[in-house]
Amino acid sequence: MRQKRYPWLVAAALVAWNAVAEEGPAVTNTRTDWFKDARWGVFTHYMADTVLKGDEITVDNWNKAVDGYDVDALAGQLASIGAGYFVLTLGQNSGYYCSPNAAYDGFVGIQPSRCSKRDLVADLAAALIPKGIRLMVYLPSGAPDRDEVAVKALEWQNGKYPLWTHPEGGPDARLESFQRKWEAVIREWSTRWGKNVSGWWFDGCYFPDAMYRHPEPPNFESFAAAARAGNPDSIVAFNPGVRNPIIRLTPAEDYTAGEINEPQEVTCAGRWVDGAQFQMLSYLGPRWCAEPPRFSNQQVIDITRGIVEKGGVVTWDVPPAITGAIPEPFMPQLHALGEAMAR
Repeated sequence: MRQKRYPWLVAAALVAWNAVAEEGPAVTNTRTDWFKDARWGVFTHYMADTVLKGDEITVDNWNKAVDGYDVDALAGQLASIGAGYFVLTLGQNSGYYCSPNAAYDGFVGIQPSRCSKRDLVADLAAALIPKGIRLMVYLPSGAPDRDEVAVKALEWQNGKYPLWTHPEGGPDARLESFQRKWEAVIREWSTRWGKNVSGWWFDGCYFPDAMYRHPEPPNFESFAAAARAGNPDSIVAFNPGVRNPIIRLTPAEDYTAGEINEPQEVTCAGRWVDGAQFQMLSYLGPRWCAEPPRFSNQQVIDITRGIVEKGGVVTWDVPPAITGAIPEPFMPQLHALGEAMAR
């Protein structure tokens, strides 16, 4: 029997095939759909050593700073520029964090705790969610390097595997004890915040083969599972450092970390990078946490559009004020970007 021909069906199939060919392999991970729809967002490194300028870094001074963070003012700024999400740093090398964590305190034992009394993440989420803005968090994949007590207690061995050596084996290359403790710290935060946090960006995953690419935990999969303990839909990325072209480090991540110093040199070929949502992260200032803006408004618009129109996502870092506000020199540029992206 001669089969019937359906030209319209063939044409539709060709359109679908071409779309897949342009974007790469078909992807079933829908966690990043909201991220792709958000298109662009803002990142700040709100940390003791970036906001306590001129003040001694102490537990009291840190708690005063975190207590004075005006979540409503920041939420208003983000809404006014049309940002789809915001990324807040939990802490970094100083060992001071902007949210309490009993697991961390139990492992480290420093008293009074260097984790703030206020849960800034919970309070910020409460201010952002009613405005339709998602909250994500940043955390290094290692212990705070400049806190010797924490480094020892968490069994972290920073510098044991320098970047230029990059060994993929050896005794305790996986730092299993540290990884299990760090996952417990992450799991506590994730469980507490639940769906109020929509994603994680983990820095410093410089030794993926030695530490994380193993069939048994701890590995990339258990690391990601700890981050998703409170929200199974939370998106996760692991940063291998500055890479252009932007890569996917592991199938366990949902989007690319995408750290870039020169965003004008980045090309986005489509939404997916080996199955991960394409995302680029760079800074509007001359370097991380610095001002004034280094690009013209039109340059920022062109860079962002060039990626978003291909299905990618762009995140811009700006330095934070001690109150949490975006500094005024960056607001006109972000307003210009928001207006252009809304058209």
